[in-house]
Amino acid sequence: MSTAEGARARARTEVTAAIKDEARRQLAAEGAAKLSLRAVARELGMVSSALYRYFPSRDDLLTALIIDAYDSLGEAVETAHAAVPAGEFLRRWTVACEAVRVWALAHPHEYALIYGSPVPGYAAPATTIPSAARVAMVLIGVVRDADRGPGLPGLSLPAELRCEAERMAAEIAPELPVEAAPAMVAAWAELFGLVGFELFGQFEQVVLDRERFFRHAVTRLGASVGLPA
Repeated sequence: MSTAEGARARARTEVTAAIKDEARRQLAAEGAAKLSLRAVARELGMVSSALYRYFPSRDDLLTALIIDAYDSLGEAVETAHAAVPAGEFLRRWTVACEAVRVWALAHPHEYALIYGSPVPGYAAPATTIPSAARVAMVLIGVVRDADRGPGLPGLSLPAELRCEAERMAAEIAPELPVEAAPAMVAAWAELFGLVGFELFGQFEQVVLDRERFFRHAVTRLGASVGLPA
């Protein structure tokens, strides 16, 4: 790469970062539904036609912000989880879950973008899936490792749910026992329900010691997917 090409690449990276930063500011102030490329361009002193060279549409900018948010959350969870000894399965689970909460409290508007109300008129493309799956892959990995080690005691499955459980397992975690799949999906939903309730105010005057409550709740979720204490 020539010196001129390198300078252009750096300039493009810097402008892209500035566009994303201003878009995040607008998300915090107005919400994702009101995100406007023209407004972003105006705040940056750019003509809108110049901004379209970086993001052809509002949806392209939203997608970039969503991928960034998922990757930031995924990196936080992976880093926290990696610090726990491999054989401490329940602690690996709770530390990963606690990292989700800590990240969400530090990035409430980005959390709302990826786990809040859908943005009208926007459908996330398949390019968001690898980033979105990072947290799930950590939790699935914990349960997989426990299954290969001491096992997953106490898991059961009603006969009427077996067909659906087999479908779930084949699609999301074929390396896990069929009995674990519904428990994992339920735990996933409850984890983000707990975080969302805290972040969006539903625990006001209900849960005061939220950190201890959350730790207790996600420990019970770990037990529900069969992790040994």
